[in-house]
Formats: sequence, C-alpha cells, structure tokens
Amino acid sequence: MGRGYNVTIASYPYIVGTFASIGGILCGSGIASMSGLLTNNAYQNVFAYPGAAAQGAIVASLPAGSVAGALAAMQLADRLGRKKTIILSGLISIVGSALQCASVNRGMLVTGRVIGGISTGLASSTVPIYQSEVTNPSIRGRMIAIQQWSLTWGILIQYFIQFGCSYINSTASFRVPWGLQIIPAIVLSLGMTLFPESPRWLLDKGCEEEALQVLADLHGEGNQNNSLVQLEYQEIRQQVYYERTEGAKSYSDLLKSGNLRRVFLGCSLQVWSQTCGINIMMYYTIYVFQGAGLTGLRGNLTADSVLYVLLVVMTVPAILYIDKWGRRPMLLAGTLFMGLFLFIVGGLEATFGEWATLDNSRVWVIKNQAVATKVIIACSYLFVCCFSMTMGPVTWTYPAELYSLKIRGKAVSLAIATLWAINTMLAFVVPPSLSIIAWKTYLIFGAFNFAGFLQIFFMFPETVGRSLEEVEDIFNQGHVFAAWKISRDVRRRTLEKVKDKSNGSKNDKEIYSLTVRKA
Repeated sequence: MGRGYNVTIASYPYIVGTFASIGGILCGSGIASMSGLLTNNAYQNVFAYPGAAAQGAIVASLPAGSVAGALAAMQLADRLGRKKTIILSGLISIVGSALQCASVNRGMLVTGRVIGGISTGLASSTVPIYQSEVTNPSIRGRMIAIQQWSLTWGILIQYFIQFGCSYINSTASFRVPWGLQIIPAIVLSLGMTLFPESPRWLLDKGCEEEALQVLADLHGEGNQNNSLVQLEYQEIRQQVYYERTEGAKSYSDLLKSGNLRRVFLGCSLQVWSQTCGINIMMYYTIYVFQGAGLTGLRGNLTADSVLYVLLVVMTVPAILYIDKWGRRPMLLAGTLFMGLFLFIVGGLEATFGEWATLDNSRVWVIKNQAVATKVIIACSYLFVCCFSMTMGPVTWTYPAELYSLKIRGKAVSLAIATLWAINTMLAFVVPPSLSIIAWKTYLIFGAFNFAGFLQIFFMFPETVGRSLEEVEDIFNQGHVFAAWKISRDVRRRTLEKVKDKSNGSKNDKEIYSLTVRKA
C-alpha cells in the first residue's frame, strides 16, 4: 500500500498534531455560534422572537447532535480510521453550517444545528485520539491541551465575527457568521488528506509495513530501523494484541472487573466541567451582562469580547504548566474559586436586582448600581480565567491517564458523550432558569462547584507523570483509598524498571518517555 500523505509534512509531528486541532476550532465555533446573536433584531424577526424555552431548545440542538456524534465516533474511528473520521466531521460541518446559514424558520435552524453538532461530537472525540497516536509521547499531553486551546480560539473568532456583523442591519448579520464556519471545515477536510493515518489503526487493520513506515516518517526521519521507532512499533503491536484479546467488546464491559469506579470518575469529571457554570458564559453571556445592568447591544458585545479574549489567553499557562501543577491541584483550585465567584455574582444580583421588562422579556436586572455592575463583570472575567487555567484543559487530559488500556477507547467515548449530554440539558434549562429564578441560578451553579470540589478531593487520585502500571496499582488497592494521600514520587519505581530494560543505552531518556508516558 503506497503512502497516501505528504512525507515532508509527516516528518514534523508538531505540525501533524497541531493541524488536527482545527477540529477544536470547529467545536468552539459551533459552541459560540449563538452567543452574540440572542438580542440581534434581525435574528429575532426571522425566527419569530423565541421565548426562553424556545431559545433554550435552539441552543441545545447543537450539543444534542454532539451526543450522537460522540457515541458514533468510536465505531467510525475504528472502521473508517481516525484520519477519515476527522475528514468526515469536516464534511458534515459544511452541510450543517450551510443549512444554518440558509435557515428561514426554527425547524430548519434546529436541523442545521443538530447536523453541526454531530460534526462537533465526532471531532471532539476523534481528534484527541488521533493526536495521541501520531505524536511523540513526550509532547502528547501538550498536544491534547492544544485541542482545548483551539476550541477557545474557535469561540473567540466566531464571536468577533458576530461582533463585526452586528453593524449590518439585515439578516446577513447572523447568516454571515454561520456561513463562515464552512471555511475551517473545508481547510480541515482537505488538509487532513496530506497527513498520515494513525499507525495504531493501521496495525489494528493488519497494515504492519505501512504502520512502521508512518512511525518512521513521524519519529525517525523515514528510517524504519531507528531504535525509538522500533520500540514504539513493538509497543503498539503489543497494545493492539492486548485489546483484541482483553479489551472491552461493548459498553457493558465497562461495568466489569472493577472498571465501574474509573468510569464513574471520568464521567463525573465531565459533569462537573459543564455544571461549573461555563455554559452560561459560553452560550448566554449576553444575558449575564444584561442582568448585571450593562444595557445596549454594542456595550454588551464589547464586554463579552473581553471575556472571550481571556478564555484564549489564560489557557496558555495551563498548556505550559499542566504537567508541573498536577491534575488535582488544578481541579481543586478551579472548582473552589469558580464557586466563590458565582456566589458573589448571585449575592450582588439578589441584593441590588429587580424584575424589569427588556426587549419584551421579563428579566432580573440591576439598575443604577455602577459598582455592583463592575464587580459582577469582574467576577465573570475571573471565573473564565479560572476555568481556562484549570478545569478546561484537565477535562481533556485526565481521562486518557485514568482509564486502563482495555477500556480506554469506549470509556473516553462515553465520557465525551456525557459531557455533551449535560451540555445539552444545561443549554435548554438556563434561559428559563434565568427568567424564573434569576440570581438563584448562579447560586445553584456555585453549589455544583463546591460539590465537585469535595468529590475531587476525596476520590480523584493524581495521575500526572504516572505510568499506566502505576495508575493500575492505585485502583488495585481496593474500593477505598485516600486519594489525597497518594504520593507523587511513585514513578521512581517505573524509572528503575525501564532503565533495567534499556541496558544503559544512550537513548535511556527517550525510551523512558516512550514507556512511562504512553497515552
């Protein structure tokens, strides 16, 4: 079988892994595709002034499609290949974006968003898998974190397009932002044809020679006899054989052999990542600042744009230091401070707010309280900074380290599906919640953060820097272990084992990286 990719490009693993992150831009663009249009007059006119429930249903249609896409991802990625599934996600996104752009009623819009959501679910599940299988183990964690960063870029770009189009006094003010989502989808689908297929998938399909050549192009400058290439090739062969004989054959296998606890932790992390309150900021930030007393579309959009810039900028420290800070400290600090900021927002709105009518809707709003308004906006910004530096990137990296090899594929798929399922529910209920219980909504999400803090403290072990074997040892201790007491220096045992196997070769460091940090 000949090489169906550009060999020169394949020799740069950073380029291969980073390009696939355009899938993250697709996800972020879809998430933000409604955030700047909720009070747009042209949008309101065309779609018959949707009320809180109707608007929630429109917004929720995209994550609902994402649930289906995430569940289908494992089957498609295993049958078609990682590369072709990513290409397919881009093609589906083109169809969904075109339907949204041409929408003339709510039904057509919802259909387009569901189709776009399927693309989002496929991309969000398959791109991290592809990245982990084509990049060197020493940069895999960073590559997966870049997926989250790309998602924030998608949100930012989409929002600024909406900001610019808000000056257009016609339906183009919302059709142009939706239509432009086609561009990254085309770039992703066409560009991926230049990149190699996952060597792991090729081995699983019996294409051993092609898999070896891909590894050589990616990590050995085309030399199949490179010692590191040969080591990784043999490791992947062993993993594939192990999964064939011992791996989970169906989702019901996730409940067997002591897997339930880990599956529960992975899915509950996705629940906390959504119930922390970030959905309000991503989908309904206009409502947040409107309730704070910031009226006027232009001023509201300006304040929102600062929020999305912070989302992108503050993800960078997490990418750089995620392997130094550790997963537990990031999650604990994030949930604690996010809960605190939401309680401040809820308390200020309860103290200074009142019911009023804006744009023919009954809303809870703060009037003539400049200090309270500024504090709420500041807390919203700090909330997003906390999420970007903690929960956001860890949500993607922790599951890959938590699950054992035999259940990882299906467990990650289930975790991502859980993320989108909770996202769907919250997208639907937040608008009615803000219009009925107003400031109490923020207290509810704040309480979710504190509940998440408690579960993470007592149940989530640290996984940074640990081998698969060490994580297995943690969960083999029994049903109860003190997650906060588990030492982080246990990796020294693995280092000694690997050094023994490497026979003191000059590539000790690289071999250690390949063995201990395999994803």
